[in-house]
Amino acid sequence: MRAALISQGSISSKWVAEELKKLFDAVDIFDIGEFEVSLGGKEPEVFYEGKPLKKEYDCIYAKGSFRYVSLLRSLTTILGQHAYMPIRPGAFTVGHDKLLTHLKLQTANVPQPKTYVVSTAEAGKKLLKRIQYPIVMKLPSGTHGKGVMFADSFESASSMVDALALLKQPFMLQEYLETHGTDTRAFVIGDEVVASMKRTAAEGEKRSNIHAGGSAIACELDDYSKKVAIDTARAVGADICAVDMLVTKGKPLVIEINLSPGLQGITRATNINVASKIAKFLHTGAKHFRMKQAGLAIKEVVPEKEILTHPEFRGNRMLLPGVVTTLTKLSEQDEVSMIMEKGKVTIRKEEEK
Repeated sequence: MRAALISQGSISSKWVAEELKKLFDAVDIFDIGEFEVSLGGKEPEVFYEGKPLKKEYDCIYAKGSFRYVSLLRSLTTILGQHAYMPIRPGAFTVGHDKLLTHLKLQTANVPQPKTYVVSTAEAGKKLLKRIQYPIVMKLPSGTHGKGVMFADSFESASSMVDALALLKQPFMLQEYLETHGTDTRAFVIGDEVVASMKRTAAEGEKRSNIHAGGSAIACELDDYSKKVAIDTARAVGADICAVDMLVTKGKPLVIEINLSPGLQGITRATNINVASKIAKFLHTGAKHFRMKQAGLAIKEVVPEKEILTHPEFRGNRMLLPGVVTTLTKLSEQDEVSMIMEKGKVTIRKEEEK
């Protein structure tokens, strides 16, 4: 099988590339900045370094900063029809915009801090008179804690609102939750939190991001916090991402999702090879994608017993692949017994007496 990694060439991306090479027959590494997309013809075209991208891939892992949102969405929309991609096209638009992220979380009933959105200085100052301090002020776009400000009074917040209004874009006001300069990052791959760490801000700094001088240690999340992180990833449409949460009064509140998270900090803090886990997940996802593409041909390739696949969910319910119905010949009228263990479900048809 062949895989492609599209990124900005960070150390984390290089780690993932090395792990992919252990599993795939061929791995091509691409610089996101060298792509262009041509629309308007009979078919959309993707060019790399000025030449048409003609190779076919079983898996394409595309990621990059908010500056490449439009390009990432375009590339994954076009190329994702023929390869497995862990991040849905729409996720790039949502995941790189804090406002859209919070709207998605609201729809999915994911817990989050109370957040307000305004677009003018006048509206912002009216709101400032009604809310409690301190508050957090954010721009919709930005990574590594950039575009995040803190105000402990109406006067300081009012000055910031004037400055933000000059940018002529909406901005967000969010309740400040005291966590003593800490937050929690959960690294989600598929339906599992594979690693998690507690980050602490540097002295005199509010932001706990490692890029802002913060430190991190491994931590174990409770089941509810893991569920919140996984629900967040699903709501946005990402199989691979990092979810940042504030834990207050023992409950997690999601503040951000990162579709292109760095691996150095969490690998160092947890001693878990997250890059390897990403590569293995992508390899399995590629196999699953090809199986689904084969459709009815699966019956010929896998005549009985074992199928390599990912479970699919609708809400909290797990759905079985259609081929299971075909092979087992079970129907709604059959009575079955189900034996459930951790990581295993056995379904057996009860014989008529």
